[in-house]
Amino acid sequence: MNDLTEGPVSGHVVRMAVPIAIGMVFQTLYYLVDLYFVGRLGEAALAGLGTAGNLQFLVMALTQVLGVGTMALIAHASGRKDRDDANLIFNQSLGLAAVCAAFTLVGGYAAVGGYMRLLGADAATRAAGTTYLHWFLPGLGLQFALISMGAALRGTGIVRPTIAVQVFTVVLNAVLSPIMIAGWGTGRPLGVMGAGLSTSVSVAVGVALMALYFHRLERYVALDRSQLRPRAEVWSRILKVGLPPGGEFALLFVYMGVIYWAIRDFGAAAQAGFGIGNRVMQAFFLPAMAIAFATAPVAGQNMGAGLPDRVRATFRWSALTLSAVMVGLTLICRWRPELFIGAFTEDPEVIRMGSEFIAIVSLNFIASGIVFTCSGMFQALGNTVPSLAASASRLLTFGVPAAWLTTVPWFELHHLWYTSVLSVTLQAGVAWWLLSGEMRRRLPGLAPAGQP
Repeated sequence: MNDLTEGPVSGHVVRMAVPIAIGMVFQTLYYLVDLYFVGRLGEAALAGLGTAGNLQFLVMALTQVLGVGTMALIAHASGRKDRDDANLIFNQSLGLAAVCAAFTLVGGYAAVGGYMRLLGADAATRAAGTTYLHWFLPGLGLQFALISMGAALRGTGIVRPTIAVQVFTVVLNAVLSPIMIAGWGTGRPLGVMGAGLSTSVSVAVGVALMALYFHRLERYVALDRSQLRPRAEVWSRILKVGLPPGGEFALLFVYMGVIYWAIRDFGAAAQAGFGIGNRVMQAFFLPAMAIAFATAPVAGQNMGAGLPDRVRATFRWSALTLSAVMVGLTLICRWRPELFIGAFTEDPEVIRMGSEFIAIVSLNFIASGIVFTCSGMFQALGNTVPSLAASASRLLTFGVPAAWLTTVPWFELHHLWYTSVLSVTLQAGVAWWLLSGEMRRRLPGLAPAGQP
């Protein structure tokens, strides 16, 4: 275990954020590598991959439930130096991961056809998305085991093993993608099927490597078969913290679905441009997300140890640093957005639409940084309901206007993107206000562990 309750909080956040950022960069390369090779198959394949990939946000909702609940509770237990509770949470998390994986596979295969018929711009887009999902779903199911093990390590202040596994699996995917998608060396290109299959194989290898690490090297939390049997009270603890962040990603799935539905009448080029632009934007978010991910265990351990001043210091440092990072990223995206889209496609219409999306939506980067910081702090405090409430406000401030825009004759894509910017700004304000109130209520009553 890495004790985060002593020493400068800024140093702890940086030491955790750097490897997390590296891991997230490599994780994003999963999708960018696939996007690059699928882009050579045409706009229908790109649109299908983007539309199908949105389903990942629904699965990420479940992984957030598991990951945030596991990380927060183990961080609190580590701060209290309660190894027995940390180990119990870890093993119960593994059992919950198996249930989530089964639900994802059964529900995913049952819903693929209807989902693509609802959102696909045309028959070719729907066919490409359906094929991709059929081969991508096994990888999504296996992610729960990775999330459970990685969250447990992050709660104890350890991130390097998880990052090492992520880097290896991304390199493996980068090797497999051209072989499976484009047929390099085999002469048998599999197209979008290869994109899904290469990712699933890579995730399976990652699960095996993480299991090997826990079996041979990890000692603070470890697999204990006697603790795998479901315990309602422990699952309730995990779900109480994890469900609201999971709800946030479920809302994000709905939000993204609204966009794909609203722009489908603009054709496959619009969906392809948005799909690429959204992936590029997610890549730009990585530094901010890494800081937010590191903030949660640092503040969480100090919360468990009863050190309110260190919790406040963690929030202040993270908020200021995140804001500075997002200012720089905004300037980069406003400079030449077409360069980022052009790296994945040569279609001029796709480049034009994707560039417009990045140029406008980058205006909400600073507000997004505030949202990420607040989300990490809510996880650390052990009450993630306010974060869900802030996300729900965005669905109202974006979803309702978006639905109305589709009914007016003058509707253009940039109207939708500016509406998104406004909705994120409002969400940031709500999140900050709710976090300020939560900290005023929770922190004054804290006492160092072991004291009344």
